[in-house]
Amino acid sequence: MERAAIVGIGQTKAAGRFKEFNYPELVYPAVVAALEDAGITIDDIDNVITTSNDFWDGRTIASMATGDVSGCWDRNISCVEGDGAFGAFYGMCRCLSGHYGTTLVTAYSKGSESISAYITNAAFDPIYVRSLGLDMVSACALQARRYMDRHNISEEQCAVVSSKNHRNALGNPNAHLHLDLSVEDVMGSRMICDPLKLYDCSPVSDGAVAVVIANEDRARKIGGKPAWIKGVSFCMDNYLLGDRDLAEYSALEKAAKKAYAAAGISDPRKEIDVAEVYDAFSYQELMWTEGLGLCEQGGGGKLAESGATGKTGDIPVNPSGGLLASHPVIAAGLIRIAEAVRQIRGEAGDMQVDKDVRTALAHGVNGVAGQSHCVWILGKE
Repeated sequence: MERAAIVGIGQTKAAGRFKEFNYPELVYPAVVAALEDAGITIDDIDNVITTSNDFWDGRTIASMATGDVSGCWDRNISCVEGDGAFGAFYGMCRCLSGHYGTTLVTAYSKGSESISAYITNAAFDPIYVRSLGLDMVSACALQARRYMDRHNISEEQCAVVSSKNHRNALGNPNAHLHLDLSVEDVMGSRMICDPLKLYDCSPVSDGAVAVVIANEDRARKIGGKPAWIKGVSFCMDNYLLGDRDLAEYSALEKAAKKAYAAAGISDPRKEIDVAEVYDAFSYQELMWTEGLGLCEQGGGGKLAESGATGKTGDIPVNPSGGLLASHPVIAAGLIRIAEAVRQIRGEAGDMQVDKDVRTALAHGVNGVAGQSHCVWILGKE
């Protein structure tokens, strides 16, 4: 089977607001950095995938705002509406199709120019649910309470995750927040929506990221330090919250099992060296690591108590600080992939978990309360 690899990554710093940059000006530095990292020029790119969202951008066909700076001139371009991990999946498929050798994937968000409660409210059924005023935070608060009650997870155990990830972010120069938080700081922060407190929630950030994906032939010609795509899969759960048990994560389990099978992984707790998991809220790191098979079901909270070691479960999770420290909404999953590539290359600086990371997991989410999951397994040759 033909293989593909990530051969270039570029990322901006995340911030609460980049008032001085419009959308193209935000994306352009990430594109330039990804091409320079790969050691190629835009002329070496066969096609482009932009990842955006009309609601967050406040305009229709939002992808058109960043097409030019992503190098769309005289080449095929397409758009994915949603999380960047899914945009990268589409880009990988194009490389494996036999029609394209390289794909540039970009993702960005300017959350500072949006009101997230209004935007995420629009994700719900317009007839029966939207009028209730639910948004992403309140829906995830429902999920958090259901999950915590089902598996006897305490608020303090979730607070350990937040403290760990904010501490990890102190070593991440691209992080939005650099906070040295104790568990007591998290527990003492103001309530946003029970049981989620301020520091249980990710910030809404501005930021952009780009990656270059190449099929095996082009990746070997480019050289450098490719991170090979060993396995990837995504799966979607029911749309309506009432049609699924919010304490379960069957879509994530299915996606993870398919990605592991493709990568030849039989025991992820022993074979994965580091994981970058989509943790928009503190409880989600516990919940998703269980769904990924990185710890036993219901064991995430107990294992979180090893947070002083930077682990949730048996392996380091979110050494970059994850989304709790930086959350450019549409770019978040693609940033997880970029961070996994840095770990594999040994170029993560103060975030590096081991000098010889051979296998890394990256994870993206679409939809409310983890409706859809995309799991990536990346590794060395």
